[in-house]
Order: sequence, then structure tokens, then C-alpha cells
Amino acid sequence: MHILLVASAFNSLTQRVHAELRDRGHTVAVELAPPGRSLARAVERHAPQLVLAPMLKTAIPREVWSARPCFVVHPGPVGDRGPSSLDWAVQEGVEHWGVTVLQAEEEMDAGAVWASVRCPLPPVSKSDLYRGEIADAALSAVLLAVDRFADGGHTPLRQDAGHTRPYLDQSVRRIDWAADSTETVVRKLRAADSQPGVLDVLLGDEWYLHGGHPEAGLHGAPGALLATQAGAVCRATKDGAVWIPELRRRRLRGQPPTFKQPAVTALGDRLPPLPELSSSPALAGKNWADIRYREEGNVGFLSFSFPGGAMSTTRCRRLLAAYREACARPTTVLVLGGQRDFFSNGIHLGVIEAAADPAAESWANINAIDDLVEAVLTTTDRLVVCAVGGNAAAGGVMLALAADEVWCRAGSVLNPHYRLMGLYGSEYWTYTLPRRVGPATAGRLMSEALPMSAASAASLGLVDRVVDCGPGDFAAEVGALAARLAALPGTPSRIAAKKESLDRQESTEPLATFRERELALMRRTFDDPDAPYHALRRAFVHKERPAGTPPHLTAGPGARGAAGPDPSGAGVTGTDVGGVTGTDLVRVSSPPDHW
Repeated sequence: MHILLVASAFNSLTQRVHAELRDRGHTVAVELAPPGRSLARAVERHAPQLVLAPMLKTAIPREVWSARPCFVVHPGPVGDRGPSSLDWAVQEGVEHWGVTVLQAEEEMDAGAVWASVRCPLPPVSKSDLYRGEIADAALSAVLLAVDRFADGGHTPLRQDAGHTRPYLDQSVRRIDWAADSTETVVRKLRAADSQPGVLDVLLGDEWYLHGGHPEAGLHGAPGALLATQAGAVCRATKDGAVWIPELRRRRLRGQPPTFKQPAVTALGDRLPPLPELSSSPALAGKNWADIRYREEGNVGFLSFSFPGGAMSTTRCRRLLAAYREACARPTTVLVLGGQRDFFSNGIHLGVIEAAADPAAESWANINAIDDLVEAVLTTTDRLVVCAVGGNAAAGGVMLALAADEVWCRAGSVLNPHYRLMGLYGSEYWTYTLPRRVGPATAGRLMSEALPMSAASAASLGLVDRVVDCGPGDFAAEVGALAARLAALPGTPSRIAAKKESLDRQESTEPLATFRERELALMRRTFDDPDAPYHALRRAFVHKERPAGTPPHLTAGPGARGAAGPDPSGAGVTGTDVGGVTGTDLVRVSSPPDHW
């Protein structure tokens, strides 16, 4: 079937639906639907058999839904209506929710139901849920609805009068630091993550607070700042405290757009002297930490969780130090990752954009992540597994490929390319990607610049194992698999062979040669103020809407992308950039990673 995806942005759910429908043999095109554009003309141009809206912030016009079947994905159970469905559910602490696929009609969210799937809502942030449990339910509902439509014999269920909730605005999100408990504050913060944030006053200025984690041991006057750790600030509640990783200044009229930054960086000189708490991965205990280390028998687990999957220079260096400490432990298998939500999306474009010299920070960041990848590639005294529990893109995918094995949760979406950010890429990809999939396929993946499912990645050899489980079960599944790997009789011989293989590689074409070639091209881009990368980075960070749908997404039935294969894997030229950004294709398109 030829299906047209209509979306406000090519966000994580739209990408997953796109990849999984293609896996099942459908031809899929995408049209972005920013305000002011004629959706009807775009739909007629594609002539789809079905229009599907995985994430659409505006109504489908009558001339479209009256002419063709149009399905809308709503992040709520049957009868739930309104623009802030998931936000309300998280803020109110609902434990179970659902996703409904309904037919577009005059009244928003009121059309006939083609499929509805329930799901749990564990106590995590809205954006984490959106990419996890909600995305799993949405994908199941979409596939069921598409199958029912294709079969032709299904009669959709008409809805009774539903419950329409209003938009969840800042008057309801507001935190009363003197009256709200830590639990309430955390729920409000989680319900606003990653957008729109919770508007608050801090150190005399208005800020949007992004992200929230409870703190068990610190106390102080409600609203007071107590400590810092790993770029986050700790703020007191009436009965405890919360960690806030990121802040965004409220934009003033006539001023340039603002964007999220690590809280400590955003506050800068305004921040009073505060104690910096230890962020030792092995001593995190029950408190919040973005990097953790633990051991179970002969297996070490080094997990990390960075907002948006973005790895700044500082985060890369901290993770590298933790990796080296983990490699000093007497383990047979080291698991890197293994948590829910993002694995990594590569370098931190927000920190780069905020830097006094973005070119210099770009260079520092790419070298820092290269150092981390090099450490993984040259580990020869144990097996290293990268466990990808959520989405990964660009340098994050290449970080995973440095390991001996890549285990990926079935719901993950991978974007193994750089060109839509105007970058050639580094992280030793010219060594690791062809090593796994061959030069021709590596070039095609880089040229197409399309998302792929975990199953598709496994079929290409990009991923070694697909773990079919929910987001909350991934860590336990990985733990059991890693224990079995460590106990296999053949594991010691595999470890011994790693040293021999690396020695052979170094004698023929040293790893340093791959890095030098990649970085030479990256340096040229960073140092050229007219290179597309700089404009694309700014658009990504400031969430500028693209002028139109990028050509590689609008290609017709059966197309594999707008650009042809590039067997050399040479990456990007100035004319290749399609108007959206690369690391996660979604975020430049303005709408956040939730409904």
C-alpha cells in the first residue's frame, strides 16, 4: 500500500512509523505540514491510498479527509480528547494510558476508532514515555489499523461523547515551592519535559525548567539552590529537593530565540557559590546521576543518560573517565548503555551554539567523542557490548558500532548518517560501518539519510541482537544476556582474538589513519563560516521550521531516498543538505518530541 505520512515534524514517532511500515513492504512518503502550507495540494500530488498522521498539531482540512481516508494517532485512550493528553496523564500520575488511531473528521479526536492499544505509564518523563511505552502502543495501533484498512472488512467503532481536556498551560504547570511536595514538583517537571518546560523565576530571571529528578538527601529553604552536579542544579522543595538538568531563558519580545542548556552553563555568573557533589559513577546509589557503574559477577554495567542524547565535550570526557575506571575492574564483559530512552545522538549542538567560538567547541566536542570511541575500539581484555535501549543517531550509532556486539531494543530507531547536518562525520565510522555492512551499503545508508528500525538494522548486520521487550524491561534482559555471554566457554578465546585482530589492523591501516582522514574533513567544515553545518546547527538549536518537506522524504512509491547511493561513503556536499537537521531529524522542525 502507498501511505503518506503527514506530520508537523519528522519526529521520533513519525520516524518509527516510517521505518516499520517500510519494513512491512509498504511504500511510504512524508509531507511536513507547517501552518500556512496547502496540505490538500501535497496530498493530491502523492495520491496515497491512505493518509496517516502520527504527530500532527493542526487539524487535517475537510478537503483532505473528505476525499481520502485519513487516520490520526492520538496519545490517549478512546474517549480522551484535547491537545495535552499525555501532559495531563503524567502530571496527574496516571499509571495506565493508551493510544488511539481514529479517522479524521470535523471534530478533533472524535472520529471513528480503527484501533486502540493500552500501555503502562511508569514514573518517568513525558518525552521518555513518548519514545517508549507510548511509541510501542502507537506502533501496535498503527499496524493494526493499517491491516484492518487493507483487509477492507473492518467496521470502525463510533465513539461516544468523549472528555475533552484544555491545553495544559503554565498556570497549571506552575510550581509552588513552599507548598508543593517533591513528588508533585517532579510530576510537574516530568509532564513538561522536553517541551514546553515549567516557567519559573530563578535568581531574578524567568526560566523554563526542563527535566526533574528527586533528591533523597538534601534539604533547604523551599526554592533555594542547594548544590550542583554534572551540570545540573539541585533546588529545595518543602520536603526534599529535585535535580534540574537544563534551563531555557524566557524569550523577550524582539530578542533572539532561546534554547535549552545545561543548568549550570545557562546560569553562568548568576550562580552563587554552591557545593559540587561527587558524580562518581560507582557511588551514585539511589540518588540521581547521569553516569552509573555497577557489577554483577563477571559483568560490569556502565550506564549513562544525557538529556536529548546529546554528548557535550564535558560529558564525553566524564564518560571516558568512567569507562577507563570500569576497564580497570576484573570483569569479562562490559556493557555500555543498557538503559531506557536515548542511547546517544552524538555531539551536543546546543552547547556548541552557545559557545563563544562554536567552531572551536565543535572541534573539541568531536575530538572528545572520538577519544571515547577509540577507547572502546582498543579495549582488548574483555568483550564490550553496547546496549541500545532507545533511539540513537549519527555519532551515537557509531559509538555503538565500536563495541564487539550491539544489542538493540526492538522499539529503537537508528539514524546512521550525518549528511543532513552538513557533516562528513567522524567517530571512526569509515572503519566501523563498512566493517559491519560493507562499503556499498555503508555508502547507501549515509546517502539515503533515513531512519531504520532495529529489525532492519539487524538484517543488515548493523545490530547483533534485537531484544523484544518493553522499555522498562530492557536493563534486566540485557543483564541476563550479559551474564550468559560472560559464562560461555568460547568467550575467553574471543577476548584473546581481539588483541590479535587489533594488531593486524594496526599493521595494515592503523585506526589513527581513519580518524585523521575524518577529522581533516570535519575541521574544514568547522572552520568555514559559510559551510552549511553552521546554518543547519542554528536552525536545529532554535527549532526553526523548514521551508518545505526535504526531498529525501517526499520521494514517490518505492523510492529509497532523494539522493542516489554513494558507494564511496563520501558524505555531504553543500548542495546535498535538504533543509532539516541530522542528528535526530526531528528537532529542527520545531515541535518537540511529544504530542
